[in-house]
Amino acid sequence: MSIIKLLDDFTSEKLTNKATSRREMFSTLSSFGKKAAAAAVPFGLATSGKARAATAAFFQDNSAVSALQLALTLEYLEAEFYIKALDSGVIPGGSRAEKVYMQISKHETAHVDFLKAGLEGAGATPVSKPTFDFTANGAFDPFNENGIGQDTAYAQLLALAQAFEDTGVRAYKGQAGNLMNTPFLEPALQIHSVEARHASEIRRIRGLEGWITLNNRGAGMPEATQAVYDGEENVMQGGVDVTSLNFADPIIGDVSEAVSQAFDEPITAETATAIAGLFIVSDD
Repeated sequence: MSIIKLLDDFTSEKLTNKATSRREMFSTLSSFGKKAAAAAVPFGLATSGKARAATAAFFQDNSAVSALQLALTLEYLEAEFYIKALDSGVIPGGSRAEKVYMQISKHETAHVDFLKAGLEGAGATPVSKPTFDFTANGAFDPFNENGIGQDTAYAQLLALAQAFEDTGVRAYKGQAGNLMNTPFLEPALQIHSVEARHASEIRRIRGLEGWITLNNRGAGMPEATQAVYDGEENVMQGGVDVTSLNFADPIIGDVSEAVSQAFDEPITAETATAIAGLFIVSDD
């Protein structure tokens, strides 16, 4: 079972049914997690000689382990964020945003269970879930816990979701090289494409285009999220300045803007860790 087939069991049509309540959604997560663990079998828990050889190769490269642990940390953050968002009462009931958040919440929970099962199956100990502070030490109040006001909290909730999703997309891309020649590359790319769909959907809910232009974080995004978008203005691809090619006149903006939209950039593990670290409570 692939992660894509797993997620197909929870299509938007099922989740956006008006009869689907938050309680019903969360009641499915236990069985969903079991399916996610089962989906990890082909690349982690299988006992064939080929699988054992792939697992041995995996452990010869600690960068692959680190890449998956980083992915798991980001998935922990996203999974908890969406659960808290749905439980906060900030999202208007019955709105498109609520239905989308319910869908994404299930995806992120599946990603957590999938990565944990895969790491355990390969003999690695998954990193523990950190303690998260989604206020970033008081800078935000997305769940209106401190009385910032429903409208302001909702705007922050959407903005943080965009930042988290865009971070995840770039982080998975940045770690693809560390997963080369391991059985984890294909599942990671499957998750990456789903994260990209999340990012586009959240941006649309916020009234933005589904793609990123240059390093613009978008209207209404807090300045603290700029690190998520720095580097997206790159126009050099494979050593070629793509603005120098015979590019059709863009409908909106100049060639640099249009070209930047056509190519998404990776971020390093260090950058992804720094961004996530803004929302992780230190043990110090």
